[in-house]
Amino acid sequence: MPVKQLTLFEEEPEEIKCKFCDIISGKTASEIVYSDENFVAFLDYKPLFKGHTLLVPRKHFADIYAMDDLTLSKMMKTVTIISMAVERATGSDGTFIAINNKVSQSVPHVHVHIVPRKHKDGLKGFFWPRQSYSEGEEKDYADRIRREVQALIDTKRA
Repeated sequence: MPVKQLTLFEEEPEEIKCKFCDIISGKTASEIVYSDENFVAFLDYKPLFKGHTLLVPRKHFADIYAMDDLTLSKMMKTVTIISMAVERATGSDGTFIAINNKVSQSVPHVHVHIVPRKHKDGLKGFFWPRQSYSEGEEKDYADRIRREVQALIDTKRA
């Protein structure tokens, strides 16, 4: 009998088991900083720097090759808003934006990393130590980013 390989998600006939799909559906709690009909953004639970946010499409795509052009386009527009909000909310000098596609993709659901950066913050290459939030700190960062997202959306509508 062949041994079944364990992965972070399993496809079953009518359902995909995925950590990010569970966050999107509300099965798993997370500090959500943005949500619309196409995307959800939430804080990374082990951030490179506090405020490190992940943007994921609501629809499950294992990699960017599976995504349609319209969703990809909308994703990048949304990345722009979330990136500006993260920068403002954290007082950073800029952001690092990255998509792991298959290799180094810890959850096989397309996601964009939006990481606040400061000049001379010590990050070099791609071997970066992760941090943890203290009690209440994750919610504080999420609240700050949510406020900035809303302000940016309100400004674009005006």
